[in-house]
Parts: sequence; C-alpha cells; structure tokens
Amino acid sequence: MSAIMARVAAAPRSTRLSLCGLVVGILGLLIQWIADPGKFPVFPPGIVFIVVCGALVVFTVRRWWAPVFSVLISLWIVLGGWAAGQLTPNFRSENLGTVAGNVVMSIGLVFAAISGIVAMVGAWQARAR
Repeated sequence: MSAIMARVAAAPRSTRLSLCGLVVGILGLLIQWIADPGKFPVFPPGIVFIVVCGALVVFTVRRWWAPVFSVLISLWIVLGGWAAGQLTPNFRSENLGTVAGNVVMSIGLVFAAISGIVAMVGAWQARAR
C-alpha cells in the first residue's frame, strides 16, 4: 500500500487532482446506491470501472499520458450517460439522495476529466522542452 501511495505522491499535482476527482465520482455513486439500492444490480458497476481506470493512472504515472484513463472513464460516464438518456432522469428524480449523488458524481468526474487534460498538456509541454 505504501508503494502505491508513493507513486501517487510522486505524480504531478494535476494528475493527483484528477485522481481526487475520480474519488469524488465514486463517492457520488455510493450516495446514489445508499439512496436507492434498487437502481443497481448488487453493487454500482461504475465504481469498478472508475477504480480500474484510477489504478491504470497510478501504474502508468511516470508517462505523460497516464491521466488519459481518468479522462476517458469520466467522459464515458458523464457524456455517455447523458447521450444515452440515463443521466438526466437522475437529476430529475424525486429521491433527493439520487439527485445529490448524481450531482456529486458528475462534478467529480468533470473535474477529473478537466484536470486530467491539464495534466497531460502540462506533461507534454514539459517533455518537449
């Protein structure tokens, strides 16, 4: 566990911020799950996808493109969910926990995507110097 924490600590600030956004996204999914467990099979599958992508960021942290995994999963969940018509109904739900969890998840994942892009651009520019 300390080796993982050392890798995260050694990552650029914007990469760490991207990972924090993923954690907030997971928190939002947990809020939704607690508020309405019947919406999910056994466990929210999005959490597994986010954790796997976060782990890929950590394991490739020395590469300039490492945050691409947090960008991809964030955009897949937020934009894909919106395009598929699954995200919007959660914002309009009568269940306040579902709405709150959806807001927290969306904010966290949008933050993860933006900070991940900033991290990649910064690392690319530093590499080119």
